[in-house]
Amino acid sequence: MENQFYPMPRLGDTAPTFEASTTQGKIKFPEDFKDKWVILFSHPSDFTPVCTSEFMTFGKMQKEFDDLNCQLIGISIDGLYSHIAWLRTIKEKIEYKDMKNIEVTFPLIDDVSMKVANLYGMVQPNESTTTAVRAVFFIDPKGIIRTIVYYPLALGRNFDELKRILIGLQTVDNFNVALPADWRPGDDVIIPTAGSCGVAKDRMEDKSGNIHCYDWFFCTKKLSKEEVESKLGK
Repeated sequence: MENQFYPMPRLGDTAPTFEASTTQGKIKFPEDFKDKWVILFSHPSDFTPVCTSEFMTFGKMQKEFDDLNCQLIGISIDGLYSHIAWLRTIKEKIEYKDMKNIEVTFPLIDDVSMKVANLYGMVQPNESTTTAVRAVFFIDPKGIIRTIVYYPLALGRNFDELKRILIGLQTVDNFNVALPADWRPGDDVIIPTAGSCGVAKDRMEDKSGNIHCYDWFFCTKKLSKEEVESKLGK
């Protein structure tokens, strides 16, 4: 069993299924979260400082992710009682930056067996054989893995970027566009290349000033922040 091989999940794969106990009861994944986006993320260990700062940030931002129709699910190779004691300590004792009395109410998976961590490639042997790295999986409402981000043990995650990724993925789906470097809602978006059906003609005939072409292969159009935000969470 120790030598069992788990292929690394890849972008576009259906999210591997599992059942697990969590701080919010038993879950069947991803079955229990149909029609939702999911951020499934691992942390190395309970009662550690970097992980504590991350969980406080996730807890503080939970409503922002809820509003984007996104379920947060955490996991580490720790037991349920450790999870409960750690989250209680965070709420009752830890004040960090502008955060205090942070109550984490999203599920935190008990994965002492390392089953889920191995299933999702969260254990990176050259980093650690006994803890999960800081992996983040973005899974869409159809159960498809859309983005994977890995951080090493010593580097805490950028939560502005995690939220930007989620908003970006929803915008790509809602408007059938691509997004340029450092895109934020309200910035111009990239439209399909001229080889796409009907796009070349639309570009040639556009008189609105809404489309701007830097060259034949690189054209953008305006998409207001209000338009983007009107469809977020869908």
